[in-house]
Amino acid sequence: MNNNLTPAATVLVLRDSEDGMEVLMVKRSKKPPFENLYVFPGGKIDEGDYSKDLESYCDGHNDQEASLTLGLNNGGLSYWVACIRECFEEVGILLATKKSGEKLNLEDEDKSKFDQYRKMLINNEINILDVCKEEDLILSTSNIAPLSHWITPEFETRRYDTRFFIAYLPEKQIVQHDGMELTKSLWINPNTALKKALDGEMQMILPTTENLKSCMEFKSAMDMLNNQKQISNNDIKPILPKFFKDNGNWIVLFPGDEGYEDH
Repeated sequence: MNNNLTPAATVLVLRDSEDGMEVLMVKRSKKPPFENLYVFPGGKIDEGDYSKDLESYCDGHNDQEASLTLGLNNGGLSYWVACIRECFEEVGILLATKKSGEKLNLEDEDKSKFDQYRKMLINNEINILDVCKEEDLILSTSNIAPLSHWITPEFETRRYDTRFFIAYLPEKQIVQHDGMELTKSLWINPNTALKKALDGEMQMILPTTENLKSCMEFKSAMDMLNNQKQISNNDIKPILPKFFKDNGNWIVLFPGDEGYEDH
C-alpha cells in the first residue's frame, strides 16, 4: 500500500450558455496515469505555487483564509494558484485581471504575449509569480470556489490528495488545449457528459462523474459558484473510495457506507 499522497488541484471551468450550464472537459493523451480519459484541467501543486509573495497578487484570499477553508494549517492558497496556473498551461484560460481593473483580452491584443508566457510556464522557464510581476496581474481567486476532496484509493501506485474547484469562465478568453498532455477539449452540458460516459463514448473515472453530478444540482454556473463560495471545510469531507470484489463484480464503497470500515 502506498501512503504517499501528492497534493493536487483540479478545476471545473464553467460557463452559462443558451443550453444551460456547460463545463470544460479535456481528453488526456496516452501518457499514464490518466491515459485517454476525459477529465478537467488540473495537476499537482508546484513548488512555485506555495510562494508567500503571491498573496499580494490574489484578489479574494490570503493563505490563512484559504487554508481555513480547506482545513489546512497552511499552504491553502497554493491550491487556488495551482488551479489558475494549470488552467492556463493546459487550456490557455488565464483566471486573472490587470491590476488596473482592465480585463485581459486573450482573443486579441493580449493573445500573442500571453501565448509566450504560457510556453515558458510549460517549459518551467518562469513561474506564475513572474507573470504576475511582469504584467501587473491580479489572480482571480475570488472567481474560484472549492467543490470536493478526493483521495486516490490505496491500491493505486500513484496516489493524489486532490481538491476539486469550480471557476467561472472570464470574458474574452478562448480554449486552446496544449496538444501534448491533452488531445481534445470541449464544452459540454454535465448531463450530456454523464450520458456519454454511461454509453462508453467518453471514458471517465469516478471522481469525474461524481463532480459532474454535483453540477446538475444547479440551474446556472453562476448560481453554483455563488453557492460554493459560502461553504466551509466542514461541508467538504475527504472521499477515499474503497473497492473490493463480490462474486466477481467490483463494488465501490464511500465513507459512511455500510461495510466501509471493514474493507
